[in-house]
Amino acid sequence: MYIYVNGEVVHKDEARISPFDHGFLYGLGVFETFRTYDGHPFLLDDHLERLNRSLREMNIAKSFTRREVMEILHRLLEANRLQNAYVRLNVSAGIGDIGLQTSEYDQPTVIMYMKPLFSSFSRGKIGIVLKTRRNTPEGKERLKSHHYLNNIIGKREIGTRPDVEGIFLNEQGYVAEGIVSNIFWVKNGVVYTPAIHAGILNGVTRQFVIALLNALKIECQEGFYPLDHLQRADEIFVTNSIQEIVPIYQMDGRAYQGADGPVTSLLQKHYKHFTSFLWTKYELAERME
Repeated sequence: MYIYVNGEVVHKDEARISPFDHGFLYGLGVFETFRTYDGHPFLLDDHLERLNRSLREMNIAKSFTRREVMEILHRLLEANRLQNAYVRLNVSAGIGDIGLQTSEYDQPTVIMYMKPLFSSFSRGKIGIVLKTRRNTPEGKERLKSHHYLNNIIGKREIGTRPDVEGIFLNEQGYVAEGIVSNIFWVKNGVVYTPAIHAGILNGVTRQFVIALLNALKIECQEGFYPLDHLQRADEIFVTNSIQEIVPIYQMDGRAYQGADGPVTSLLQKHYKHFTSFLWTKYELAERME
């Protein structure tokens, strides 16, 4: 596979970064993962909005435009002979001296990774509530950053099975999110999902699903929910930009409606439809009014 590194498309085995990059030394870096459908990156504008906001938070002097990213993306799709791909756009702080830097980083390292998509989970996944608690964000809100040890510890609990998703509770015992996903559940036709201040990542697919629920006139509540609230659900599903909307059909020995859940299946149907369009969560709300 080929990747993009600071203006050049190179084979993955030839890619190099400096050992003095503060993304390596201090974890100062953020990224976005998204997927392409027939060469089209779904929700790219929403991903770039979050990425640019995160870069400002990290004091990294870089802001991406759609045009810039599309040029990189098309070069990489062509080099890898792909149309449907898993894409990661990664930005680290760049080279600096050893020691904590407070001034702006003005030469970040920009890398775009790409790989083929894996098979989808048509039946869904099994959910396991983790013993590991979700750590609190490093700043005021969780960024999609290089700080992934908490996720890795959670992943060690569940092992390598791809059809299992670990569910974090936060330090206060409220439902937080999956290891690589946001979580939603349905009870009596109402959809629930943890609030941002529960310490979760404000996922791009999460935001789109909430906008889709609002457009479909399905009530969605964000809040702080104990585990038993989740356990009493009729339907549970998790979301991320690569796997889309994935039903949970079993969690800690309890059975749920999974792919047969009426709300879950309705959302999957609409989500699939919108992957063909260059829409953002804002345009979705406008088009469906």
